[in-house]
Amino acid sequence: MWFVNSFLNKFFSLLFSPFRHLNPWFGMVFVSFLTGLLMLLIFRLTSNQAGIKNVKDKIKAHLLELRLFNDNLNVSLKAQSQILRYNLRYIGYSFKPLLVMIIPLILILVQLNVWFGYEPILPGESAILKVKLEETAKLLELPATVEPPVGIMVETPALRVEDEKEIDWRIRADSRGVHELNLKIGGQTSMKSIAVGVGPLDRISPIMVKRGLLREVLYPGEKPLPSSGLVKSIEISYSPKRMNLFGLRVHWLIAYFALSIIIGFALKRPFKVEI
Repeated sequence: MWFVNSFLNKFFSLLFSPFRHLNPWFGMVFVSFLTGLLMLLIFRLTSNQAGIKNVKDKIKAHLLELRLFNDNLNVSLKAQSQILRYNLRYIGYSFKPLLVMIIPLILILVQLNVWFGYEPILPGESAILKVKLEETAKLLELPATVEPPVGIMVETPALRVEDEKEIDWRIRADSRGVHELNLKIGGQTSMKSIAVGVGPLDRISPIMVKRGLLREVLYPGEKPLPSSGLVKSIEISYSPKRMNLFGLRVHWLIAYFALSIIIGFALKRPFKVEI
């Protein structure tokens, strides 16, 4: 899975490279436009376009019938039953393309969360570095150290929470850029990135996880931890990002889906796609 994530990380870095120093909305509109095109292409190639067009025409015809003969109970009931019948058929025609869309859409969403989901730590701010361990780990006896790079300071000794199998440190960032923290937990050495004062649109990976298909799909930002080690995850407490829409704080997921749907419907006629 890391091979796929590595490719997608590089692809999205290239995709967003022109927008890194601009307002995040520019990157969001661009990726929503590409998503709209991709979904239209998938829908066109995997759906029964003739069947969808025929079903939509039938629904329109029975809606017109319902309006013209609304004073005739038998005709109205028959028209309503036909509308329900063709709506179910329409859902059947749409199921296959929607099923095909799920996998690329999930991969896109988890990548976008790395770009739009979190605010970087600002110089002078503190954050919590959290290490989760396996249940078998002897937490109180396990040696654990953090070796920070220049520009990062570890402000507190390790706080060990036995019930949670967790070790926490408070760290402070003093210089801008993407730095690497060197963690030594037991006999395992790991490197965790930390983003400080980066541009308005940049990759921020809040957590690195142990190797495993589902975990790697959900958290693609960094190379996974070894599956044989005691460390389950290493996390930095970034603040969630919100996109500014005329003074409103909008979650990126809402903006992304709204723009993608609007763009998709706007382009379906020029690309001759029945939805």
